[in-house]
Amino acid sequence: MIADPLFYLLAVLAVILLGLSKGGFFGLGVMALPLMSLFVPPLQAAAIILPIVLAQDALTVWTYRRDWSAWNLRIMIPSMAAGIAVAGLFAASLTAAHIRLAIGLIAGIFVLRHWLGARFDRLAPRPDMLTGVICGAVGGFTTMLANAGGPAWQMHLLPQRLDKFTYVGTFTMLFAASNLMKIPAYGALGQLTGENLLIGTVLLPLAVIANYAGIWLVRRTPTELFFRIAYVLMFLISIGLIRSGLIEMLRA
Repeated sequence: MIADPLFYLLAVLAVILLGLSKGGFFGLGVMALPLMSLFVPPLQAAAIILPIVLAQDALTVWTYRRDWSAWNLRIMIPSMAAGIAVAGLFAASLTAAHIRLAIGLIAGIFVLRHWLGARFDRLAPRPDMLTGVICGAVGGFTTMLANAGGPAWQMHLLPQRLDKFTYVGTFTMLFAASNLMKIPAYGALGQLTGENLLIGTVLLPLAVIANYAGIWLVRRTPTELFFRIAYVLMFLISIGLIRSGLIEMLRA
């Protein structure tokens, strides 16, 4: 079993962020894997998180079972599967330092995209079948390595100005499908160990509590201030991961 108490402290914080994200503070969940990756290999961190996100997916899929865009899912899910498969092949040959660097870069780009805001949206191409395929594949690749498929999928979905519930439901189905697809990939990489699954299962009740806490907090907290702090912290974490990855690669 993992003995470092700092890991468990960060794991608890990561699970709380996942729960708050599902409860309404969308985007915070992206911070979970970078946080845990500061102390354990990124793929192990992702495997620990897997039982938690699968349980949360079951709840959200049921909630939005009637609200989703069939056209988008038909285009994006097959390309997403290809992206996950390619990432699985890369992950087998990459060291923890390489993946830490990749996650740090992905997290940093995610924050910069948020800060650029409208400038980024103006540069984004109009959504069509080609953007759906490309964004689906890129999101599959990044969700496999960094549990961060959302930014790529948003590039295709947001410009469509879908109905709010259709947008959330489509996003929910993409997340659920990607997490199911990652099960055999993590198994092939040797990450579905009893230790990893046990840690994830033990943390699951906390994630559910955090989920309900997110619903309660989203009604009472100034969301703009909350997210400003969260994105600054995430950017600092991304710098830490990039620095750690580069140092490990130079030492090797």
